[in-house]
Amino acid sequence: MNQSLISLRDKPAETLDNYRVSLQVNTGLAMDAGMSMSVGAEGVGLYRSEVPFMSRDRFPSEDEQTIIYRQTLKAFAPHLVTMRTLDVGGDKVLPYFPVEEENPYLGWRGIRVTLDHPDVFLMQVRAMMRASEELDNLRIMLPMVTTLSEVEEATYLIEQAYEELLEEGCEIEKPKIGIMIEVPAAAYLAREMAKRVDFISVGSNDLTQYLLAVDRNNARVANLYDPLHPAMLRVLLKVVEGGHAAGVEVSICGEMASDPLAVILLIAMGFDTLSMNSASLPRVKWVIRNFAIANARKILAEVLEFEHPAEIRFHLQKALEEEGLGGLIRAGKP
Repeated sequence: MNQSLISLRDKPAETLDNYRVSLQVNTGLAMDAGMSMSVGAEGVGLYRSEVPFMSRDRFPSEDEQTIIYRQTLKAFAPHLVTMRTLDVGGDKVLPYFPVEEENPYLGWRGIRVTLDHPDVFLMQVRAMMRASEELDNLRIMLPMVTTLSEVEEATYLIEQAYEELLEEGCEIEKPKIGIMIEVPAAAYLAREMAKRVDFISVGSNDLTQYLLAVDRNNARVANLYDPLHPAMLRVLLKVVEGGHAAGVEVSICGEMASDPLAVILLIAMGFDTLSMNSASLPRVKWVIRNFAIANARKILAEVLEFEHPAEIRFHLQKALEEEGLGGLIRAGKP
């Protein structure tokens, strides 16, 4: 890694005009903590809890899950770890829990699966909360939320699990609860959703896919998959405005959060946290520290008037070039 990027590890992700953003990592393994901390991660924005499930031939027990989650919570402590509840379906399949559907991406996945199996959901959130005892750095996030009733039902079950654990003698703090904004319905209800939780997080990969009706793994239409599509940018702005209007933190994870071009727009929109793979974090921090938020907001206003993704991409590339950051595009490093 470029020495100039390594030197940023202990410096904040702060623009030239002192606008601060939190940079966190996506992970599914406790062993990632060392690498994440070495690049200056401020926590885990997305812990993929399905990873331990996918490496087994049966559902892990509550005790087994507790041990796994505690390893990660302890490895990243005192930083916050946002654990997404089981997200299976679509491209994530458990061999011992087969789901056969004609169109799995529009079917039984995420919160839909776990609310249909509350025993699995309760076991998992109990394990997460037990794992957080004395650490108090856990946040729980619900995937693939589409309706307000799903949020209400899931938060009710988490409250039930929390009360049970207190009665059993566990000394735990109630974790903050959030949702992932991955489908257009949730994006357009962002303000109403945010009123019922403590934070919201955009899953940019799925939101792009569902908003544009494009399977990015389908070679025939993959060229239409573009997070810089004008519609996507307008939806993202609506999500941020809705979340902040409700007084909650708004974050984003997925490939978009690690794209130097998109980062300019994301900080201008007002995202509080960007979460990405650890390898991308130094480059993103470099962009933020060498850009002014005033300039980013000006660029956002300009690109919101554009009608084609190619125009937006060209304008952003030009902006990075003008700030001497064009090397991030050409070679992946300054």
